[in-house]
Amino acid sequence: MLSIGCLGLLWGISNVARGADSDAFMDLEAHLLKFETFNRTTAAITLDSTAARDLDACDTHSQRALLLLEIPLADAALRSGAIREFDQRSRSLEARAQLTLRCSPRDSLVWLVLFGLKTEHGLLDERTFDLLVMSYETSPNEAWIAIRRVVVAVPAILAAPEAVRERILTEFQTLIRHRFLEMPALAYSSASSQARSVLQARIDQLSAGEQAEFARAVERLK
Repeated sequence: MLSIGCLGLLWGISNVARGADSDAFMDLEAHLLKFETFNRTTAAITLDSTAARDLDACDTHSQRALLLLEIPLADAALRSGAIREFDQRSRSLEARAQLTLRCSPRDSLVWLVLFGLKTEHGLLDERTFDLLVMSYETSPNEAWIAIRRVVVAVPAILAAPEAVRERILTEFQTLIRHRFLEMPALAYSSASSQARSVLQARIDQLSAGEQAEFARAVERLK
């Protein structure tokens, strides 16, 4: 009985610790969803921590926080030419995303992460765009994911099947109409001249006031 009691105590302590870790990661998720940033060292330490490794795969908010934390590290590695680190971060992101989907198959962000990983590896086939479609299908009208999706989707717009291209353009246009301007402006400014002309056709359909506001948002990025 004593040993059972001790095991029960240890289990209780363990659950309290996991609960505290989960709360901490949920708080981290809230900050990251507001586009707050953390320096690379802090992010790497958090991702490599025991708390991160021991998280329940079905703790969706915590897993989402770790995805949002690691994406900028993978992007920075790619931009700096640190191929080994990029490959390691990509494998980590994909493994976490696939694990999360087992518990939360309708998590739009996770589908978007998988799409982004494929595009960063230059894979723009039908199966890749199916991942983007899943992101649209699981969260068609939520601004928090749409403002992230437009930045990931627009660079692939010329390779997208016609139906997917239409969804990218519609979401781009809708974000501007609802005055979520910063991310569409970033996507537009970063686009190739050919992609920009496709986007411009949708901008031209906006009201004069909406076009002026968007133009100012683009100008602020220069």
